[in-house]
Amino acid sequence: MNELPETLRAELHRLGITITDEVGLRQTLERYVPTYTLVRLNPIATKRWKCRYRLLLGSNYYDARTAAEAYARGIIAALSAGEGARG
Repeated sequence: MNELPETLRAELHRLGITITDEVGLRQTLERYVPTYTLVRLNPIATKRWKCRYRLLLGSNYYDARTAAEAYARGIIAALSAGEGARG
């Protein structure tokens, strides 16, 4: 099973998200963003950028080693942007 890096787990927890499995993270992301694209990178890109997935979210992208990590990064970005708008 793919584990999330501890820093991502801590940030998700700070934002009130306790789910850490891939499907749960994908479903959570879908609650917060209208659209996103998850791309599995080809072997050359994987070697070059040291990541396997790229999550496209609005005009930003987030690189990750696993799909779960990509979803977690997207959730953090979406919720952090919301915090900034409220503040």
